[in-house]
Amino acid sequence: MPGPPIPIRPRRTPPPNLLDQLTRRVIGQAHAMAQIVPYVQMLRSGLAAEGRPVGVFLLLGPTGTGKTKTVEALADALHGSEKSVLKVDCGEFQMEHEVAKLIGAPPGYLGHRETQPLLTQQKLSAVTSEGSNLSLVLFDEIEKAAPSMSRLLLGVLDKAVLRLGDNTSVNFERSMIFLTSNLGAAAMRKELCPDFGFESLMESPAGASARGGLAKLASIGMGEVRRKFSPEFVNRIDAVITYQPLSAESLNEILDQQLALLEKHIRSRLEERAFSLKVSAGARGLLLKLGTSPEFGARELKRTILRKLTQPLAALVESGKVEPQSCVRVERGAGGQSLELIVEES
Repeated sequence: MPGPPIPIRPRRTPPPNLLDQLTRRVIGQAHAMAQIVPYVQMLRSGLAAEGRPVGVFLLLGPTGTGKTKTVEALADALHGSEKSVLKVDCGEFQMEHEVAKLIGAPPGYLGHRETQPLLTQQKLSAVTSEGSNLSLVLFDEIEKAAPSMSRLLLGVLDKAVLRLGDNTSVNFERSMIFLTSNLGAAAMRKELCPDFGFESLMESPAGASARGGLAKLASIGMGEVRRKFSPEFVNRIDAVITYQPLSAESLNEILDQQLALLEKHIRSRLEERAFSLKVSAGARGLLLKLGTSPEFGARELKRTILRKLTQPLAALVESGKVEPQSCVRVERGAGGQSLELIVEES
């Protein structure tokens, strides 16, 4: 007689391709995303190492290249919000006594009850979601913190445990820890364009890449890291990832991304009163000129769009000059340093 029927297990829906998601969000740094995603996959598959964080990453490179954006994009992909990150701004911990705020004062010390630790199990849990129980922790600009910060983190990076002032512990086993730093950024710029300054990189990224190369930039950054931090600290980092300066093509993609976000914001906030945008090549060139630079990458681009485009648009809408379903054409102004907004009826 035939045996009992074999139950058919439902096929699991594969999760969205995380690498594609991050590469679309963080422009020009595909090599960095490729080093981070495997650690998330190890956690999802149950193969992550026990007794230590899921992954520890040190992100190096010039400012405005997407280091902090990487953590925010990963938070959005995993939890649905860029804000689902436990962030520590290391610039606020430049003095030795300030580092104690992370773990709180021990019992019997002045301010014990008034001082609440910044790193607690509850705060780690608060940045998870139903879709993922992975906590993302960001120590931004780690090189600015007092030396006691790196000593405090040794146990976290190695054993995934932080002992608080009240003798309770915080478990970081289901956390990914990101440290960002601008160490070596000035030397990287000099390596890329030794004779004519860094500005030529944005005009001819291919030539600069041939002269320097990502491996050379990584070597420069790693040398600065070893001079700044102890071997015990560096050896507990899973991956030191160097972000390369953004090419002109990447900056154009980032501008496209920011303008698409603005149009989405217009549709979601104005609803039936929404209108469309048409940004000319001249206007795009001005936004890129004012919003990007060799020193700060694309960091100022969002602020430039806010001042030069969003605020003038808001003035037009508030005065009733933009009809629903119309189109606002954005041109470069006659003086070359401002934008001209022209309302076209639908």
